[in-house]
Amino acid sequence: MRKIIHIDMDCFFAAVEMRDNPALANIPIAIAGKGPRSVTATCNYLARDYGVRSAMPVGRALQLCPHLELVPGRMSAYKEASSHIREIFSRYTDKIEPLSLDEAYLDVTDCTECNGSATLIAEKIRIEIYQELNLTASAGVAPNKFIAKIASDENKPNGQCVVPPDKVNEFVETLDLKKIPGVGPKTLEKLNAYGLYTCADVRKTDTATMEKLMGKFGPVIFKRAFGIDTREVETSRIRKSLAIETTLNEDIQQVNGCLEVVEGLLPKFLIRLAKVENLDIVKQGIKVKFADFSQTTVEQSQSSLDVELFKPLLEEAVARGNGKKIRLIGLTVGFAPEKQAVVYSPQLSLPL
Repeated sequence: MRKIIHIDMDCFFAAVEMRDNPALANIPIAIAGKGPRSVTATCNYLARDYGVRSAMPVGRALQLCPHLELVPGRMSAYKEASSHIREIFSRYTDKIEPLSLDEAYLDVTDCTECNGSATLIAEKIRIEIYQELNLTASAGVAPNKFIAKIASDENKPNGQCVVPPDKVNEFVETLDLKKIPGVGPKTLEKLNAYGLYTCADVRKTDTATMEKLMGKFGPVIFKRAFGIDTREVETSRIRKSLAIETTLNEDIQQVNGCLEVVEGLLPKFLIRLAKVENLDIVKQGIKVKFADFSQTTVEQSQSSLDVELFKPLLEEAVARGNGKKIRLIGLTVGFAPEKQAVVYSPQLSLPL
């Protein structure tokens, strides 16, 4: 039986800023630009108490919290802290799968520290992160990656949740389907439309039914509903691309309407891009799926992200549909396979 730990730093970017500037420690803050179209990259828990969230337009955030302090991001500081955190992980295992600057999976199955107790190892890692960096982390401990990731969110901030093998069934059964990684708002809406709200509901179906309802993702959801996840911690995973997409509530045809969708996707896309590992961008593109489910992707070679480029790429993609309505739009960048480079640091007020 595997012993997996998922470590997730607490409001990482904001926490680094509060640590380095004590004047920010007890006030609501958000990492964001100050332009009229800026969005929040992240915020501290005091700001979240007012309803401020990541990828929220700054104007809306200030409506919710008029005294919100906007802090420009410092990617170099976040990368430095992340590197130190990674070094702490390596004291216990070399089986580390970083997901971003602020979270990672650790396989400690063969670790002999703390008498092999994954619970104690997670506690020790969290203590060392706090002692050495003055930052807090939350952890989930479980027999697989799926359960560990969900568990790490159970007792945030600065908490830990352990789900031993004999408690997996109980932990998963009443789980809301929105907590399953990959189940976004559109997927959740579709599941709910079929009367599926919790893992217990999915368990009453079967793999074939779920595949019919949800396509290739259906059988994955079915397995997760029983707490099954056989994925290994991938220590040598190389990210080839980063993408974000949305299925539209109603099919649209006009380029201007599509541009509004792209503009809505950009904030989350930029935030995700800021948190990936140091990889060279070599291309960016637009994906469009039409009402008849045919799709096209238009890409262009790029050495860095240019948000202005999305407009002509989108226009070409729409033109390829010869008047077909559009049901899905996605943004993507591709990375060089091996070369390491500087992470793109998003300007959170970039216009489209």
